[in-house]
Amino acid sequence: MKNKFIKSSIILIIGGFLTKLLGMLIKITIVRNIKEEGLGLYMLILPTFMLFINISQFGFPLSLSKLVSEDNKSNKKLYLSIFPILILINILLILIIIVFAPFISNNLLHNNNTYLSIISISLVIPFTSISSICRSYFFGKNKMFPHIISNITEDIVRLFIISFGIKKVIPLGLPIVTTFLVLSNIISEISSTLVLLFFLPKNITLKKSDFIPNRGYIKDNLQIAIPTTTSRLIGSFTYFLEPIILTSTLLKVGYKKSYILKEYGILTGTVIPLILLPSFFTSSISQALLPTITKEYQKRNKKNIKKTLTLAIILSLGISTLATITLVNCPSLLLEKIYHTKEGVNYIKILAPICILQYIEYPLSITLDAFGKTKENLKISIINLIIRTFLLYLFSLLKIGIYSLILTISINIIITSTYLIKKVRKHLKNL
Repeated sequence: MKNKFIKSSIILIIGGFLTKLLGMLIKITIVRNIKEEGLGLYMLILPTFMLFINISQFGFPLSLSKLVSEDNKSNKKLYLSIFPILILINILLILIIIVFAPFISNNLLHNNNTYLSIISISLVIPFTSISSICRSYFFGKNKMFPHIISNITEDIVRLFIISFGIKKVIPLGLPIVTTFLVLSNIISEISSTLVLLFFLPKNITLKKSDFIPNRGYIKDNLQIAIPTTTSRLIGSFTYFLEPIILTSTLLKVGYKKSYILKEYGILTGTVIPLILLPSFFTSSISQALLPTITKEYQKRNKKNIKKTLTLAIILSLGISTLATITLVNCPSLLLEKIYHTKEGVNYIKILAPICILQYIEYPLSITLDAFGKTKENLKISIINLIIRTFLLYLFSLLKIGIYSLILTISINIIITSTYLIKKVRKHLKNL
């Protein structure tokens, strides 16, 4: 069990490093071409984009991975039972986005330049949903290589599209540029899905009876997916509210829209991605944890669960500490070399040490999912929504600018980490 976990982790870490590197190249290409104002506009849209992506997937990738890893159901029937529900959710969501795009753009984000980008989200979400569903099968089977190849392919395709296309759309204005960046996900997601389909078993045969939804399978999926979706939905909604509360409150206390757009773009577009650059490491370990701990939890093998989880946390803390030391000691050099800017040095010095705790959130959260305790992750999402919304509004009224968001993020990380540690220890003790 331990060897398989380590092998899966190594594959995911190598692949995660490559995809993170490609992701950084994509971000660098964007930043260097559209500058702070364009980046600010793009980052303003991103929370809305992530919210709708999470709704469109409805938690099925995680529920399917867990059910596949249990290996006591027909995988073919499992996926065909869920697919019609996924299609229906996506159709409804596309209609909602089209109807409410003007309201989101003008009344919530206070920037009509975001309208076209929000409309374009409706075209992207079906492709991201299908891709994530395909990935769930390989996670459940603990086959990480297809996932890695698909991710790398996706990022290479997107980097190619952005590198050659962004300069051509820049003369058309920032609204068109941000719309282009959102739509570039369609082709990259298609390429990713094609790679995953290539790795599926070749001897699959379909009968008419296979297309009849299995109520038991649907119920099993929904028991996991609904709390997971609600949890992620709350998390995404919190992220969605972030620029809305920040923009409206800072405008209210006298800050200019240009300042808000620029500083929000710097913090969320360059500083936070740089701080979380090594997150591929902990994310990879966490992805390998799900099938491993799920199997051991079924056997009630407390000893192996503790060993695997402890190893995951030690590795996560080790890499995060090294990354933080590097960031705190030479933030200016890293920002200049990567993004050709020195903006955000002070933000890094404050946030980087706090974010060490965030690296242990991934394995702890996944462990609760493997235990079947998805409701615990739902509870922390609700707590985060309340605390983060209240603190962001309160700190923004204090006229400390973008530092209101930095303080809110810091307190939120501490609360989340503490809660997750407490809950995992409790469930391990009762095992």
